Amino acid sequence: MQETPLTAQQAQLLNQLVNGLSAEQLAWVRGFLAGLNHAVRYAGARAPAAATAGSAAAQLTILYGSQTGHAQEVAEQAKARAAAAGFKVELFAMGDYRASRLKNDKSLLVVVSTQGEGDPPDDARGFHDFLHGDKAPRLNGTRFAVLGLGDSSYEKFCQAGKDFDARLAALGAERLVARVDSDVDYDAPAERWIDDALEAFGRLAADACAPCASSRTGPSPAGHPAQSQGAKPLNITETFTLAALAGGMTSTAVAQHEYGRKHPFDATVLENVTLSGRGSSKEVHHIELSLEGAGLTYEPGDALGVVARNDSALVDALIDALALDPQATTTTQDSTLSLREAFLSAYDITTLSRAFLEKYAALTESTELGALLAAGNETALRDYLHGRDVLDVVRQFPARKVKAAEFVGTLRTLQPRLYSIASSLAATPDAVHITVGAVRYDSHGRARRGVASTYLADLAREGESVAVYIEANRNFKLPQDSHAPIIMIGPGTGVAPFRAFVQERQALDAPGRNWLFFGDRNFRTDFLYQREWQRYVKDGALTKIDLAFSRDTGDKVYVQHRMREQGKTLYAWLQEGAYLYVCGDAGQMARDVNAALVDIVAEHGAVSPDTAAEYVKTLQREKRYQRDVY
Repeated sequence: MQETPLTAQQAQLLNQLVNGLSAEQLAWVRGFLAGLNHAVRYAGARAPAAATAGSAAAQLTILYGSQTGHAQEVAEQAKARAAAAGFKVELFAMGDYRASRLKNDKSLLVVVSTQGEGDPPDDARGFHDFLHGDKAPRLNGTRFAVLGLGDSSYEKFCQAGKDFDARLAALGAERLVARVDSDVDYDAPAERWIDDALEAFGRLAADACAPCASSRTGPSPAGHPAQSQGAKPLNITETFTLAALAGGMTSTAVAQHEYGRKHPFDATVLENVTLSGRGSSKEVHHIELSLEGAGLTYEPGDALGVVARNDSALVDALIDALALDPQATTTTQDSTLSLREAFLSAYDITTLSRAFLEKYAALTESTELGALLAAGNETALRDYLHGRDVLDVVRQFPARKVKAAEFVGTLRTLQPRLYSIASSLAATPDAVHITVGAVRYDSHGRARRGVASTYLADLAREGESVAVYIEANRNFKLPQDSHAPIIMIGPGTGVAPFRAFVQERQALDAPGRNWLFFGDRNFRTDFLYQREWQRYVKDGALTKIDLAFSRDTGDKVYVQHRMREQGKTLYAWLQEGAYLYVCGDAGQMARDVNAALVDIVAEHGAVSPDTAAEYVKTLQREKRYQRDVY
């Protein structure tokens, strides 16, 4: 067990509390403790001064749109802090929010991520469409603040957040805090945004109740945060355990004890097997890791966060191109490292973005680089970014006598990579499996390697360790009703979570029928987990399987073609209450599958295309159509 700043009694209380909690409950606990910490801060200069319970300004509605869970995590933290500060808070996923409430909810915090080509998360599409449609109400008298989560390497960075921010303002709502567009390292910007938003809404509340505000020096005594909201994420025993624990420890101490994104677990490699056959154009690995002693749990549909390291040859080439000392020290967000170690483990040196080029251009004073970034050259910039990395830029546009600290300031932090978990904890206790497609290709005269995929693929077959954590995916879950049929569409490595689904249903003797659509290039070399699927069919755990191998015939056949061929049966399953899942490429595959689904409903349901499209949207609203696409 790691060293801990807790007393023996506190450690015992902590273990009693966390051992039985779900990922969602643990997220709430983190937010609760953060709320207590910030409540103390707010008692001073930045007091939000929440109004009395009867004041409209004391009501705070938090809406989130989340694909992988990050936006939800931030929203839950905001709720806990606001509750600790005395606000009466309600938290909703956008997919669960009744649009008819909008005109009456006068104080809004919106946290939304962006996926694909600037799209909102699946769970937020319905609310996004309503807000941008003719039926959206005027919102005069409403105040709001928006936080966008995104990735600056994409052209439409934080576009969903920008859309919500602009539309709320266009409907007459008042922007109380400027929108924040946060990059992949979103923790610090999100915390500042929560601080600023609660301070602004607190001032608004205090103005609405001036006599109360004049007599108050800190947060409104709205009672225990867990009780004041009416929400019950923990039972009474757990809540009192948490209260007892929190009375004598800091949130930092909890974070040090609990494994997560900031404190990953070193998992030992149990197995690393190549799944793709000899002669395949792909390199796919099945990797098994030990979670023994970690206390980590997961559910089918969750992801494994992997803290990878950059390729050492690439790091050395970059340091050489910069003419810097590899042993020179540099300070990262939380430690002091040699420059070489910082490039290996702390900074992203492969993803090329406009943000990096703008910062690096200031160091080089290159007119050519400046011209590439000029307005009107978006197409040329997009072409330049494709297939290149940081080393390409440094070699093409050298910066004379650049200092290590200056260059480090141009880089983003190296982010963990998420992999769909390919195992069921019920079937494989104390272990977790993932399916990894190694990315290796040549571009612009150099060999390229995917950061995490080749880091994992090149691990020894057993004995090495990998820093990992569990990333809950609340939007990609098996139905609670074990009798419900499920349809799984997962070409390539997108099949990974469906291996977990079938393992889970078999381990729990779930009676529901299971249907898998799988596709790849060649049957002989790319039928991932072939023997397992054949065994599941024989055992009855897999009711039906349809295969599409695009390179085995003259006409390229994909999973959407098999869906159309089986359209009558697929529609019948949906009518019988089936849940439909899609995992894999968010670009062409996900769009083609969705189009095929709409066409199937229109044809076999004998309805118009518009009615079919609405049917599919209803499936999404009812959580019967879930996607894990990337």
